[in-house]
Amino acid sequence: MLRLNVLLLAGVTTLGSFAPGEVNAQEFNCSVSVNFQNLTGNDFSFLKELGERVKEYMNDRRWTDDRYEDYERIDCNMQIVITEAITLTRFSGRIIVASRRPVYGTAQQTTVVQFNDDSWIFDYPRGTPLIFEPDRHHAITSVLNFYAYLMLGYDYDTFSEMGGTEHFQKARRVAELAESSGSIGWSTLQGEGSRGELIAQIMDPRFRELRKAYHDYHLLSLDQFVADPDKARRTMLDVVGRLEGLTEDVSRAFYLDAFFTTKYKEITAVFKGSSVANQAYDTLTRIDPSHLSDYSQIIR
Repeated sequence: MLRLNVLLLAGVTTLGSFAPGEVNAQEFNCSVSVNFQNLTGNDFSFLKELGERVKEYMNDRRWTDDRYEDYERIDCNMQIVITEAITLTRFSGRIIVASRRPVYGTAQQTTVVQFNDDSWIFDYPRGTPLIFEPDRHHAITSVLNFYAYLMLGYDYDTFSEMGGTEHFQKARRVAELAESSGSIGWSTLQGEGSRGELIAQIMDPRFRELRKAYHDYHLLSLDQFVADPDKARRTMLDVVGRLEGLTEDVSRAFYLDAFFTTKYKEITAVFKGSSVANQAYDTLTRIDPSHLSDYSQIIR
């Protein structure tokens, strides 16, 4: 299926003109940077090539069976920060991942998801190719696969209710293979912050309301903001209110924290000075007290 058709079925009708024909674009338009400034004592300049290999790995592959137009590709970025050289070819560091989607009817984009993952140890000898082997664990490509499927899952959820399930299932498979290998950063027993725990929460039926919230927040609120800003705000307030019910059913969760960590500034801007500012402030400060100082701007 053309991704355009997926969006149209989801109700997005402001994509502009579409000319049928062969579509060859892959899913991601991913920028990649590698920072190894913390490393001293040896020549690690070969790590620059890692950034190019990761960029090619993300952008030159078909990750789904859907056909994408070039303008439909998911904008994302990966920042790889290498903090320690354990040996001349073994490194520890973190990867910062973010993906965006357009807000329809505007020239703006909204950040859908962002993660700062600091539990990563991998081997990279000079010139090592990155090979897509989804049924095998590899310290580099498994992390890339996991976040690729995660970004796809989140993105599809914003256009179709629970639309990202297939991609989240693939991310879970990657995590299960990695956890069975004993690789760092994957164990659900590690608790909050691990990749395994994140995907476990995403697939947990108790968090279905948060899955649905990504759809309603983006498609029914942000995408409708130009046409009817008051209605869009009321919809967003309803979405946030439903998440308050979720916090009563489960303890504070990585998955829920990820939503507010990504969205709190945007939410603040949407409600600031609006007719529902006081109600939004009261609800948000109960659900997400960690961003209390930011939400206080809503009622100033």
